[in-house]
Amino acid sequence: MRIERVIGHIEGVPVGMVFHRRKDVQHAKLHQTNQKGISWLLDKDGSKVGDAIVLHGGYVDDEDHWEWIRYTGASEGKDKDDSTGRLLRSQSWSYTDNAALLLSYERGHPIRVIRGYEGDPRYSPFDSYRYDGLYEITEVRTATSKYPAPDGSPIDICQFDLRRLRDQEQVQTPVERHVIDVLEELDHEQDEQGDGQQEGEEPPGEQWDVEKFPRSRSMRVRRLVRDTAAAQRIKQLYDGECQLCGLRLTGPDGSPYSQGAHIRPLGKPHHGPDVEPNILCLCPNCHVRLDIGAITVDEDWSVIVRSDLAGARLLPKLTVRDSHRVHPEYFRYHQRYWKQRASDQEP
Repeated sequence: MRIERVIGHIEGVPVGMVFHRRKDVQHAKLHQTNQKGISWLLDKDGSKVGDAIVLHGGYVDDEDHWEWIRYTGASEGKDKDDSTGRLLRSQSWSYTDNAALLLSYERGHPIRVIRGYEGDPRYSPFDSYRYDGLYEITEVRTATSKYPAPDGSPIDICQFDLRRLRDQEQVQTPVERHVIDVLEELDHEQDEQGDGQQEGEEPPGEQWDVEKFPRSRSMRVRRLVRDTAAAQRIKQLYDGECQLCGLRLTGPDGSPYSQGAHIRPLGKPHHGPDVEPNILCLCPNCHVRLDIGAITVDEDWSVIVRSDLAGARLLPKLTVRDSHRVHPEYFRYHQRYWKQRASDQEP
């Protein structure tokens, strides 16, 4: 069956799928070209509308915050200094690519976002491109670039704000969407019941990682949902070896067992991204200890024990392979969160 490029998800290309070259992204029908940042296609009425963008170390005015993106438009031909990312001249809304994205904003079309290895290191894959799902354009404007043109004159840019769609819109089958709806409903019911907690009080560890401290029988389903393509890649990279203690668990068939642990958790209230720089390959014990703040990691990868465990040995430093770009910002968040928790519980 021949797959066509359409608005929204492309059949058979799940969110999180990795491609080694831009040409592979194009062949998968995710993007129109293997060079430009903005992709467009013809809408039902024959108008050109934007359907995808690539984040790959574009312009100096770009911002990537995972949940929301500030994206700079384009101009025909060479329009920036490759060494600095600074623009050479102003952009125009009449340029085809900018006009197509603007029309998608007006019509409410979702945009596919592909991140490349030269993008923001907090979210970018290593030496590849990754399809990161659907975003909606929430605002457009003509803005002034942070830096002037070579002759000192100000540069006008076409600027787009995009926000990531809900998890229900990031999956491609009715069954997956139903599972997410059920989990959200369970969370809502549990929040209303309170589980005997005082108002505003978090049950220990629950909001850090719902997988480890389940309040309902949804734990197994939740783990299946959370065991994403990114987590699988990290576990395969380390062949199941724990990055914190070096333990490698295997079953009778010799297959390794490990868990993909998000340093900054997914979902509320943390809103951590499901990307490789935010994921570790851990044994179950180390996963739990990380989740409850018993251990953390410093910026030089030194393992910090905040609450010791008898008989358990940890490595002096986190094991990090060359192709795994763990970002220290997530550990900074981890430390701030648990430091605040400890402060709040002091008499």
